[in-house]
Order: sequence, then structure tokens, then C-alpha cells
Amino acid sequence: MSSSRGDHFSASSLEPLPVIIIGHIPYVRPGAVHPHPLLQRKLAEAPGVSILDQDLDYLSEGLEGRCQSPVALLFDALLRPDTDFGGNLESVLTWRQEKQRAIPHVVLGRNLPGGAWHSMEGSMVTLSQGQWMGLPDLQVKDWLQKKRRGLRNSRATAGDIARYYRDYVVKKGLSRNFISGAVVTNVQWGAPEPSGSGAQGPSPLFQVSGFLTTKDRSRQPFSLWTHNVVLATGTFDSPARLGIPGEALPFVHHDLSALEAATRQGVVTPASDPVLIVGAGLSAADAVLFARHYNIPVVHAFRRPVDDPGLVFNQLPKMLYPEYHKVHQMMREQSFLSPSPYQGYRSLPKHRPLLFKEDSQAVFQDAQGGQQVFGVSLVLVLIGSHPDLSFLPGAGADFAMDPEQPLSAKRNPIDVDPFTYQSTRQEGLYAVGPLAGDNFVRFVQGGALAVASSLLRKETRKPP
Repeated sequence: MSSSRGDHFSASSLEPLPVIIIGHIPYVRPGAVHPHPLLQRKLAEAPGVSILDQDLDYLSEGLEGRCQSPVALLFDALLRPDTDFGGNLESVLTWRQEKQRAIPHVVLGRNLPGGAWHSMEGSMVTLSQGQWMGLPDLQVKDWLQKKRRGLRNSRATAGDIARYYRDYVVKKGLSRNFISGAVVTNVQWGAPEPSGSGAQGPSPLFQVSGFLTTKDRSRQPFSLWTHNVVLATGTFDSPARLGIPGEALPFVHHDLSALEAATRQGVVTPASDPVLIVGAGLSAADAVLFARHYNIPVVHAFRRPVDDPGLVFNQLPKMLYPEYHKVHQMMREQSFLSPSPYQGYRSLPKHRPLLFKEDSQAVFQDAQGGQQVFGVSLVLVLIGSHPDLSFLPGAGADFAMDPEQPLSAKRNPIDVDPFTYQSTRQEGLYAVGPLAGDNFVRFVQGGALAVASSLLRKETRKPP
């Protein structure tokens, strides 16, 4: 196996790694003053001490914001001191590369660095502001400027963000730690076979097994032992389904990329039967916008009323997200039976899909309990997605806040310690991002800070 796939990675390794998923250490920038008086006083108590080595519980106490995680709020406040007040103050952090503190690690993923961003239509703009998409020590706006690119209404395109994340890994010298094309199929607890590798450490050992997809599309199995596993899979692996007859028919899809491909191939055109889009979230809105751009007729069905306060559109500022509010306006002003102010678009509020027929017909139940049938060329069911943790016992449900209910990023995430992001039920198992309830990219890095701090403390406690 080439060294580009990771110096710590081989098809079968019995030498335990400290962690599978740190050299850049955050410090308060000399002379920086945080606008939050209480936080500034606490930071001044430990000058020259890295944030990772300080008490995150103490530092985050008293902070408030748009997130339930105290460490995520802390890190966000350090990176973007006054962003919630419309300001643009410089981060109070500076980053130092301390190679002696780096922890050997491997990041296993199906895709290139950047994950699901590589699967999105490149011209789509991000929901979050572009500056919130950045990683430590390389601001998005600086990277875009060097690429002679820019933000659109303070937001970046999905294509730019995918390239930024991939480029970040290269620029920070992390390429050897990232293993693309890796599919994890099983994570279990146990001890490695005797191999003369030394005594087992105080943490439990995890065996991580799976396969690599090679260039010729063959599968090469691997098995690794590690003291710590960080789950960072996101929630896009398994699209939510309606669970109705006909959902497995070939013209029914659960990903926007299917519409993109059908448009490129000429399967759907402005002269086709309408594309049916099911859902009232941002993915469904993206599909509507894409179809409208290519003049493809759309029937848009969703179970909620258009004035439901729970719709995501009501949570987005109109000035920042004019395109999504345009879709919401279309949903509100257009029903299938009323005169059409938007040619080629029909809205079906409070409609529930009942079945899809082989002759490309969709059957719905309307608000009055009656049935309506529509001929369609393509169906996109975009009603959310779930994480795929099938490689864990019980598909991860055993580690959720409520083990009796399915794991859900929004309703039932993995139960983690708020200051380490370690599972409350299994030592050495961590979760970050949506799996831990952090559903906005702006706050994801706080979880990484908590994990890094916890791992470094474990390294410090190791006997010589």
C-alpha cells in the first residue's frame, strides 16, 4: 500500500493507535481583547496557556448563543467574537504547530476530504455564511481570494467549499492521515491477539474493520486496533423514506443528484411531465430552484400547511436567503387548483403520498381525505436523512440519549459528555457534529476542540 494512504495504516494492524479520526494548537493571540468581559477576564487568568490545556467547563460558563453545547459556544466566541451582533471582529486565537504534541491518527472516509460536499451540485450556495465554513488558520475568504473567487451574498458555493476542505488537508500536511475510499463495516471491543506489541493501555481497545475500494473497484479488507474512535459521519448516509408502495420503482429517487443527472441526460426537459418533489425543507427547496433554473415543470408536495411556523423558511433571514424565501412564497401563493402565478410550478400543501405506480403516476391523499393522481417524469423524495451507524452494535441506538428510540441528529443524538464529547456509555468512543446534536457547521468545530482536549489529557496521563 502506498505511503499516501497513511503511514499508520495497513491492511491488518495489531499495533494499537491512540486514536482513529492533532499538531495545531490554539492560543489566545497576544494583545487580543475579547468583547465579552467575563470571558476576557477568564482568558487573562492563564496567559500563554493553550485553550486545549485550560478548563473548558470554566471558560464556557455564562456564555449564551444559538447552540446548546457550551464548548461549541466557547470556540465560536473565540473564533467570531461578535458575529451574532453583526460585527466582524478578528478572532482572538492564534495557532501554533507543536509537532511534539501531535497524536498519531487516521481519518477513514468514503469520499475525499470534505465528505458530502463533494456530492453536492457545485453551484449551489451554502446555507451558512461563508466565513463560518472555515477551518483553523486558513480563512475561507483568504483562500477564495487566492483562487480569484468570491462569496455570493456572504455565502460560498458548495463546489468552492469542497475544494477548500480538500486543499486544507494538503496545505496543513494532513494528507497521509486521510484514507479515502474506506468503508467501515464493524467496530467492536476486544483485545488484539498476542503480538509482542506491549501491554494494553488503560483505555479499552476497539477493533475497526472494513474495506478499501481500490482503483479497479475491488475491495481490500482492513482491520485496525485503536484506543479511541471518533464518530464524525454526519447524517447524509441514509435518506429518509416514505415507506409507501412503489418507492423502489426506478423513477423514484432520494437525492438531488438524480435530478441533475436526468437533466444532463435529457431524461427530463421543459416538455416532460412534471418532476414531483416531496418535502418542505431546504433540500426540497434546492431541487425546486434547480428545476426552475432549467425550466423543468414541478409539482411540489408536502404534508404541512404553508403557514406552519415550524417550516425552516421561517427561521432564515430574508436578506441573507432570498432564494429560499422565494420558494416559500411560491409554496404559499400557488396551489394546484388555483390560477398559476408561477408558470411550470404547482404546490400541493397538506398532501400525503400514498403510492407510486409503474406507469409513472403518483397518488396522493389531500387535506379533505380525497385522492388525487398526477403523471410525473421523475420523483424526488427529499424528507431528510439519517446517519448510518450499522457498524456499531444496535446501529448506534444503544448510545443515543434515549436508547429505546431510533438515533436522530435532531431529536435523539448520541449522548456525550458536553466538555469532552466522549460517549457517556462507552469510554474511548467520541461523536462530533450532527451525531452529537451540533447541526450547524458553525458549531461543529467546538466538538473537535473538546475531543482534542480530552485526547491530549489522556496522553498526558499515560505512564512513561
